[in-house]
Amino acid sequence: MPAPTPLEELLATATAARSITIGLPAGESPAERRFALTPEAAGQIVARGFRVRMQAGAARTIHYADTAYARQGVEIVDRREAMACDIVVHLPALSVADARLLRRGAMVLTLFHIESQDERALRLLLEKHVIAVALDLVADARGQLPFADILHEIDGRAAMAMASSLLADSEHGKGILLGGVAGVVPCEVTIVGSDIAARAAARSACGLGAMVRMFDDDVYSLREAAGQLGPGVVASALHPRVLAGALRSADIVIVTPTSRPLVLGADAVEEMKRGVICFDLSRGAAPAFPSLPQVDLALATPADTDPSEPVRMCYVNAGSAVARTAAMALSNTLLTMLADIVSCDGPANALKLKPGLRAATYTFLGKPVNERIARMLGMRAVDINIFLQFS
Repeated sequence: MPAPTPLEELLATATAARSITIGLPAGESPAERRFALTPEAAGQIVARGFRVRMQAGAARTIHYADTAYARQGVEIVDRREAMACDIVVHLPALSVADARLLRRGAMVLTLFHIESQDERALRLLLEKHVIAVALDLVADARGQLPFADILHEIDGRAAMAMASSLLADSEHGKGILLGGVAGVVPCEVTIVGSDIAARAAARSACGLGAMVRMFDDDVYSLREAAGQLGPGVVASALHPRVLAGALRSADIVIVTPTSRPLVLGADAVEEMKRGVICFDLSRGAAPAFPSLPQVDLALATPADTDPSEPVRMCYVNAGSAVARTAAMALSNTLLTMLADIVSCDGPANALKLKPGLRAATYTFLGKPVNERIARMLGMRAVDINIFLQFS
């Protein structure tokens, strides 16, 4: 019997690709309580081949312990390590100290927060060639804004839930149900605007049995909202006399964005009921109720939301009151976005292949590529397509 002949064995020689690291630092801005990922979503990202590094205690604002993330394969690290990842998800505007911790060429996913942007931090982003993307400006293939839309819907729902609770408070509110009961007239809700936040608030109010009036100067948007919400909502153009009458009888007033920002001055507010619950969801530079004391729900204490007697107050930042719901909603959208970045073989290629992501970028290769950011820096905005065409 012949001796066995030795054969060559093929060995793999290619080196494994380095896993993309995703950093989840804590949001240190007190005005932003929302967090980007739940433990379950972070686990799904780890399962797709990412390395996720979260700063210890970062998810405290949404009431998750570090152990919940560690069980999903997330590495619990200090802030410096979380900020030094390939992709950093940090919802508040970056501070100068945080910008210094970013590695050169990293991608930062944040909310635009134009009013909170620090000029010195922006210049550091340019110096480090950081790709900064505003999540609330990201558009999908249909031109819709998935991150912004879900956050606005949460704002509307949260505003109505809180308003209902504040009205029912027997000690500091009026002690009344929003929807009333048999033989008792329900409360009246006046909503200015007809965008996603307005429709979400109206849908919640109708579900609780309230009488709802909606006003907007965009008749086409108003018609679409009325078609979605049904006959339970009375829709009207922003006629001053009709609006004034609705404001006088309203128990809850919610202002959302309109094409011409509405400002309700002291005279209009004085005609409103004492103890009326007002929410400003307009996201404008100027407050919708300039004469009312403003309560930011991201910063509020129980004493802020419980005045000693029914008074007129204006509440803002409603979505921060339900930060955990926001985290769940953001997680769903971020999973899709991160999968797109991987399928495109990295952030730079993702910008080339995803127009909606490209349009949301505001710093790229050391240049401002967003008009508003460029004006803030006293620079000229550069068309990002020029960079991508030759990169």
